[in-house]
Amino acid sequence: MNQDQHVDYLLRLGDNALILGHRLSEWCGHAPILEEDIALTNVALDLIGQARMLLTQAGAVEGKGRDEDALAFGRDVLDWRNVLLVEQPNGDFADTIARQFLFDIWNHQVFSTLLGSTDAELAAIAAKAVKEIAYHKRHSSEWLIRLGDGTEESRARMIRALDVHWGFVEELFTPDAVDQAAFEAGIGPDLAALRPEWDAAVAAVLDEAGLERPEVGWAVHGGKTDGHHSEHLGFILAELQFMQRAYPGLAW
Repeated sequence: MNQDQHVDYLLRLGDNALILGHRLSEWCGHAPILEEDIALTNVALDLIGQARMLLTQAGAVEGKGRDEDALAFGRDVLDWRNVLLVEQPNGDFADTIARQFLFDIWNHQVFSTLLGSTDAELAAIAAKAVKEIAYHKRHSSEWLIRLGDGTEESRARMIRALDVHWGFVEELFTPDAVDQAAFEAGIGPDLAALRPEWDAAVAAVLDEAGLERPEVGWAVHGGKTDGHHSEHLGFILAELQFMQRAYPGLAW
């Protein structure tokens, strides 16, 4: 695995965490109940904390003097490597839970594997992050069950939300040259090999919720590989990066 691929792989992990953390932070003060307002904010803080560590490691491997702030606030949209799923809008509460659930199951698998990464710093980051992600997975799974097995309205919304987000799942498990190089170097997992376990874990939760696996005829890729994102990422970055774009090098 060459240096550029190593950096790219770390950016993918960090970008996933930062963009999803930013999305969840938008719920602060707007969640349906106070307890959930606090819970979603805590998940967002966990993800942003993980992003800080991952982007710092990406900058260290790159060796060009870019720290976590430079990577978060100084890259244009085509330079971001997050998967498309995490940048999708919050929508209603069911949309947020569907997006979170599908990602959490995968993310827990990935970081569990990263505990044995040959990148010692990445393995240390995973040791901290995997405990937080286990909570994220439990939280989103319990809400999916609650909504799916709840009222007629909550069930209908949960079915629709899963249908909307299911087409973004394929990108999680489709390896490209960077993913393959990370696997061969012992840095990251074999993404395709994670799919059967993910399918089983998702099926168990859907079964408890009384829901069926969505049957969708579409799948999209491009975020992690080519920086080809949905229109939503541009709006996220416009908000996330405004201060540094308006006042470059700003110091408090």
